[in-house]
Amino acid sequence: MFGIFNRKSPVEKLQDRYKKLMSEWHELSTTNRSASDLKYAEAQKLLDEIDKLNS
Repeated sequence: MFGIFNRKSPVEKLQDRYKKLMSEWHELSTTNRSASDLKYAEAQKLLDEIDKLNS
């Protein structure tokens, strides 16, 4: 109930976006391989950014 007042940190926002991209990557992997590869590359860039922020 009181979760609406908590703001997400930049790392949490990036992690949510990463999860969404990986989900889209998985869905595309069976239908469109080139689009799937682009989503995976984008997700990896986000993961690198998350690692930089965590260290």
